[in-house]
Amino acid sequence: MIPSRERILTTHVGSLPRNDKLSDLLVRQEAGQPFDAKEMAAELDNAVRHVVGKQAAAGIDIGNDGEQQRVGFQTYVPQRMRGFAGVSKRRRGREFEEFPELVASLIRRFPQVSKQQNAPECQSELKYIDVKPLESEIARFKTIAEGKFSEMFMTAPSPGIISSTMLDAFYGSQDKYLSAIAREMRNEYQTIHMAGLILQIDAPDLAMDRTMMYRDLDDAGFVKAVERHVQAINEGIAGIPRERVRLHVCYGNWEGPHIHDVPLEKILPALYQAQVGALSIEFSNPRHAHEYAAFKKHPLPKDMLLIPGVIETTSNFVEHPEVVARRIEEAVAAVGERERVIASTDCGFGTFTNREWVIEPAVWLKLKSLREGADIATARLWGRKSAA
Repeated sequence: MIPSRERILTTHVGSLPRNDKLSDLLVRQEAGQPFDAKEMAAELDNAVRHVVGKQAAAGIDIGNDGEQQRVGFQTYVPQRMRGFAGVSKRRRGREFEEFPELVASLIRRFPQVSKQQNAPECQSELKYIDVKPLESEIARFKTIAEGKFSEMFMTAPSPGIISSTMLDAFYGSQDKYLSAIAREMRNEYQTIHMAGLILQIDAPDLAMDRTMMYRDLDDAGFVKAVERHVQAINEGIAGIPRERVRLHVCYGNWEGPHIHDVPLEKILPALYQAQVGALSIEFSNPRHAHEYAAFKKHPLPKDMLLIPGVIETTSNFVEHPEVVARRIEEAVAAVGERERVIASTDCGFGTFTNREWVIEPAVWLKLKSLREGADIATARLWGRKSAA
């Protein structure tokens, strides 16, 4: 993972909006309904080419395929792993129970979405079936993106978020279930690494699940759960150099009150236990924009980079480049070194198919503003009249 040696580098968290035709095909595939494989392949080519071009045009340094080839950032896993069936009775977040108006609003806004709450559960021994679908994703992305980015990354879900989305009905304990998932997800993690891509582990479980799966614990109990989830990540990525892995942590990519979110200060020491080279954390979410202060109490380890979210991902407001620059400068002040900050978004823009909060034109404007803000920050941080 390259640091920001000569200028503030830019990236994003992963998912980008999918077009309607591709969305329909992905939902059909997830539901086991018939679809035209040739049509799917052609549409995937078009979609990946489109988002790669848009990222490059916006000035993104470290890009990906926009997760165009997956129905959701973690709910695609049962398509590749044997052992899942039925339906999980996944618990909703506290605010969805406290504010029925929020649920009603979501239903009105997103009447047809992919499986999120009703994903299958684990009913037998887990076994990763075949890495060929992943290898196909990687090959398509690398062919299309050749020469477009300084570095390329690909996402994969953490064992923890898989465990809290596709609930266990077989192993009998969260500990055993996490170990089984980590063992099988090594197939994905290693395949992405061996392809020469940066591996991004998506782990909203390390923050979001405070209000969902672990909502009945106190903060200390949740921190212990986070430590076990981090251990599972380390089991899964064992053997991959830490500088080739980055970890994304978030509080849930929805427009809601977020009043029950766990403070970053409480979980940060547990996050530092991850054998990764960078932490991606949201800081533009209005509920968490103040949390750079956590780094004063728990300084970022010297062998880690910070990838702060300086663009919010559930609003169609396009941040002014000066706002972005100030957020970057605040991150640099918190870390203490400009070279260890890579500017990013809070979360993905297309976390699940057919559930995009931000209209597509605004997404590209936001990424453009990310680059422009990074250039402004670069000029000030490196003492230049204009950004390189």
